[in-house]
Amino acid sequence: MAEEEGGQPFQFTPEGGKPGNSSRDYTGRGLAQYPNNDQYDGYYADGVRNGKGKYAYANEDKYDGEFRNNRKHGIGRLTYKDKGEYYGQWENGLKHGEGTYTYANKDTYSGWWQFGKKHGKGNYTYSDTGMRLIGEWKENKIVQGRWIFPNGTYFEGDFENNKPTKNGTWHFKDGNHLDGVYQQTIIPNEDPVQFRCNAGRQKTQHQVGMEQSKRHLRIGKSGQRTRELLT
Repeated sequence: MAEEEGGQPFQFTPEGGKPGNSSRDYTGRGLAQYPNNDQYDGYYADGVRNGKGKYAYANEDKYDGEFRNNRKHGIGRLTYKDKGEYYGQWENGLKHGEGTYTYANKDTYSGWWQFGKKHGKGNYTYSDTGMRLIGEWKENKIVQGRWIFPNGTYFEGDFENNKPTKNGTWHFKDGNHLDGVYQQTIIPNEDPVQFRCNAGRQKTQHQVGMEQSKRHLRIGKSGQRTRELLT
């Protein structure tokens, strides 16, 4: 975002003062308007945004929180016009630390971020199904943890591209469990809840081969599962 590059506003009004065209060397509260129609109302130190303030983007995104050296830094809330809202920690203009992102479709991710990406422990909840991905995230994707279904069934193990892979265990609500080695034979590019474990037979776009097991689990678009014993 251009305003975080530290450019000077085309109109700046210090609190209690007269309008000018520069915030240079100013310390205190002020109102700035930029050539791209962005607007900032908040505190400055030595001519740059420092402390609490509100930044309104020309595209109707809005940030309300802390700044340091012209960048979002500290605690703040960024509300996107069409993409949801993030509230939490920032560092040098990026989501960094602990925070919660609520997406436009009401999905939520609550957990840790690193340089603008989901990274560390986190919890992603799908608003339409109630399913949750809980565990360790890296570069915006879960790599180890649990995929929990509303009925109590859950997968625990390793993930790749937000799908089960390598070693893992399915735990069913009736107390049974299914251990196996899972392999993705088709790289998924759709919603992570649309896949099928099917003991080597491809019937949907997403397939997870399962070794050392005589059971298979099928999960369709609705999130319903059926278990079958293969003889």
